[in-house]
Amino acid sequence: MKKTDRLLAIVIELQRKGILRAEDLASTFETSVRTIYRDIQALSEAGVPVIGAPGLGYSLMDGYFLPPISFTAEESVALLIGADFIKQRFDDDYGISAQTSCEKIEAILPETVRRETSRVRKTIRLLSSGELVSWEKEKEYIVMVRRAILEERKISFQYLKSMPEVDGNRQSFRVVDPYGLVLVQGSWILIAHCHLRQGMRHFRLSRMTQLTILEEQFKMPTDFNLPDYEPPDDRNLSVIIKINPEIVDKVKESNNFYMEAIEEHESGLHAIFRVRQPDELLHWVLGWGADVVVLEPESFRNRIREEIEKMLKRY
Repeated sequence: MKKTDRLLAIVIELQRKGILRAEDLASTFETSVRTIYRDIQALSEAGVPVIGAPGLGYSLMDGYFLPPISFTAEESVALLIGADFIKQRFDDDYGISAQTSCEKIEAILPETVRRETSRVRKTIRLLSSGELVSWEKEKEYIVMVRRAILEERKISFQYLKSMPEVDGNRQSFRVVDPYGLVLVQGSWILIAHCHLRQGMRHFRLSRMTQLTILEEQFKMPTDFNLPDYEPPDDRNLSVIIKINPEIVDKVKESNNFYMEAIEEHESGLHAIFRVRQPDELLHWVLGWGADVVVLEPESFRNRIREEIEKMLKRY
């Protein structure tokens, strides 16, 4: 990174984070602490009001704001494509904000950068994975869940579980403390503390009905940070499936959440899965017909046979 670029980046970092040690800046910009000292001196000499607090670090004087920044064509494309994504996958409020953001970004670009940005954007297009029937309801629920998270209010809803209980029931009423939303493979997932299960759980918004924001409030744990959150992995059962080599590319493209690897063996190509229970793969396996064969566990092979026999009785 050039010195002038690094100086600008240091000011941006200080403006974003408030106070940073020289060691933190050196780590961020992959340079030495001595170089950071020289950069801070250069910024001070250029009139940027950088304050050094012994034992704490550097910060900008209160009230100092960086003048408007010029974007490169690549930076502009990144921002505008990001806004296009927001318009597609977030609720209407954010969609409108994304559109106005695009207009503001385009308005401040120099003519040469605007032309280059427009040329690049014409070669890139985002397509959604298909409009789901429940998408309008899901957008409505995103607004409600966002509001509940910001106001730290509990929510309740009816939930359709992916796997039924022993009695065959899939419906469940939940009251949860909503912590955050995550977009996973095109589906919005709520990360929340579930009062029924007394622990952290994940809920697809598309499987919710009768969502209600409750008056009762909760307190967000001080140690919870969604970007750092890693859910416990309780997928302890291994499933091995032999794949017809002619469809291995399609299997890879299916992007199955439970698939960990595809390995080559003497008997052919094997796909390795880790699941909580085999039935999580039942419909996926049946969907490939005779092009896949379950090798283990034997109990899952028997389960596939039973399902095929049921299917034969219908034909």
